[in-house]
Amino acid sequence: MSTSTSRAKPTSAQLLISATRGFDQLFANDIPGARRTFERPVVDVSPGTDASEVADSPFHQLGLGVAVFLEAALGLERERMEDAARVLNEAVTSTAAAKKAAMGGGGSWLGGGSAKGADVGLEYEILNADAVVLAGLVNALSESYMGYLQCIYALNSAHSKFTKLYKEVFPEGLEGYRTPSVSRKGSGESLATSFATSASSTTSSTGTETGSKSKEKKSTSMFSKWTGGSSLAVPVSKSRPTSIISTKGEGGEAVDEMILAGTAFGFGLFNLVFSLLPKRVQSVVGFFGFKHDRALALRALAVSAAKNDVHSVFAGLVLMTYHGVVLLLSGWQCDEAHIVRQYRAIVDKVEGRYPTGTLWVLNRAKILRMEGQSGQAVGVLVGGLGGVDGGVGKVLAPPLGGDAAEEKPNVDAKADETEEKTPLQPVTRWRQADTLLVFELAWTLLGDRRYEEAAGWFVRMTELNGWSHATYYFIACGCWSALANSRDACEEEQRTEYRTKARGLWDALPGLLERNGRKVGGKELPVEVLIRKKLTFYAAKSARLNADVISCMAISPAEEMAVFWNTHSRISREVAEGHVKEWAGLEPQVSVAGFDGATSAGPILDTAEERAIRALLLGIVLRTLGAYGASRPFFKEAQREGGEVKDGWVPGVAIFEEAVGILKEKDASGGEAEGWAATLKEVGVLLDAAMAASPGSVDLSSRLDSRVAMLRDEVRAKAVAEGVKL
Repeated sequence: MSTSTSRAKPTSAQLLISATRGFDQLFANDIPGARRTFERPVVDVSPGTDASEVADSPFHQLGLGVAVFLEAALGLERERMEDAARVLNEAVTSTAAAKKAAMGGGGSWLGGGSAKGADVGLEYEILNADAVVLAGLVNALSESYMGYLQCIYALNSAHSKFTKLYKEVFPEGLEGYRTPSVSRKGSGESLATSFATSASSTTSSTGTETGSKSKEKKSTSMFSKWTGGSSLAVPVSKSRPTSIISTKGEGGEAVDEMILAGTAFGFGLFNLVFSLLPKRVQSVVGFFGFKHDRALALRALAVSAAKNDVHSVFAGLVLMTYHGVVLLLSGWQCDEAHIVRQYRAIVDKVEGRYPTGTLWVLNRAKILRMEGQSGQAVGVLVGGLGGVDGGVGKVLAPPLGGDAAEEKPNVDAKADETEEKTPLQPVTRWRQADTLLVFELAWTLLGDRRYEEAAGWFVRMTELNGWSHATYYFIACGCWSALANSRDACEEEQRTEYRTKARGLWDALPGLLERNGRKVGGKELPVEVLIRKKLTFYAAKSARLNADVISCMAISPAEEMAVFWNTHSRISREVAEGHVKEWAGLEPQVSVAGFDGATSAGPILDTAEERAIRALLLGIVLRTLGAYGASRPFFKEAQREGGEVKDGWVPGVAIFEEAVGILKEKDASGGEAEGWAATLKEVGVLLDAAMAASPGSVDLSSRLDSRVAMLRDEVRAKAVAEGVKL
């Protein structure tokens, strides 16, 4: 590709506007169109002339890197990750060259007519930092300690960039900048807009007021129709700090918007990523000099999300993801209702611009599930996958072997009125994003004990992405074993069919672990390590009892795995009661107030490991039912029984879940600040104990590490809200 020598050179604003078209296509699921836009940049250089192709546009190179990164991040496919690493490293090189040329003055291939920020090449500093951080994040996709360390090593070079950019663009902090949040009622602090004082105190402010601060300019860029003047914005102060950028120059508004949004996004993302890494990893890399402030990071992302640039969409996506993770995994939130309102506000905003975008459909469904409306969540997900509509009954996955990108769910004609009817949108399928819809649908169905449907969708995941196929088969096997061993009325012929399906998946696991097992840094994924242990465990039990291995599964492996995704905390009362009756009735039976224990015809729990898992699950579902007093003894029992298992994961998780129960019980009972002081301190002690019981040798310890970190943040927020000193 080459440009005509007679044409004017494109300005950074023109390149930005051209690249934004590609991002519009990306967010609307038009992946092929976005790739074409990024790979063959076309820019309107001069009014009244035809658009022309340009070569070596760093905006478009980064756009291509972002597209490939999203495919890698969403699909978790080894080949995609390698491709993403290559393209993003090329973007690092091209953006660095553009930055050097822009700051070199004469001889730059950039033209004039850009804002002050463009004159100093600040936008290319942002592009380069974006490329560096995304290239580093590719390493973290493995969820292994090695991957985290590789990520930190790569991000080290971005640390100084983001700090410098933040000081230059926001010299007096983020006070006065709009955020896409709704007004708050009540005293609770939220992570998304929390600690304004903390945010301002941790910025690199000079501490001196400038003489003349201009009012925040309402954007007049091409993007203003999306976010300008949003009624969701919080009140803005009459003035804002003086920044290095201005809005002078033809086309400069878009570049200035990009500098503001990009700086806030990059700074916020970097700090948030580091704050979420397991504490063990943070301590190892502390010598790099990294400092993080999660509250400030979330505030910066919120400022970016309120702007009109492409970075704003990504900031919104990061906040959606974070809110979804906090709601799902932290166990308890200082102000859950406020987090949900903020989450929904961000989804509404982005979905309003890209109504066919799969990622926003996913987050709409997540909100519904977090609110206990699993039926409606299923309807939204089925609609997003191209089902007939959201009014569905039994939702069966398409048969394997077809075109995963085109096939639609097989939906029974009989509708379930609890599921939300969602009109279909004529969209281009985005396979990697569809993977997330399918994964969410599978877990939602499993949470409702719709085992047959869930099993099909988990198996379907093996055709949609390259992540751990053994994990999908393991969970699907657990779904079929739950049906085969259920105490519910069932014909023996049907039980045999369920058992046969479960056995087929179980027998495939060793081969999947050998052929398709994911290794990072020479080590297996933590979840696959756990699966290997389960294969050994049930083989031994089968031999000991001289019984079929599926018949030995007293507790479904799917329900055990669901603990790590905290599925049982958002289930319905009916489902929770069904679990209690099922698990309490297993031999040896346990007594649960309000539930009759029937003699179990199923397999027995003849090991401490199984009894520990049963006790943990009972504690969680009883807590979900609001039976806090009844749940706590089961958490204690899980700790005792689990302590007999070498490197067992149950004790640490049980202590954590006990802490969550104490917080939920206190929330339900109310109480003054003095009462909260004792509660929060008790929880702090338990969280320390949970970490002590879960060293690195324990299965999936990094997941518990992250959950503890999130809950500690919520505890600190509650302490601030109640005026409690921890």
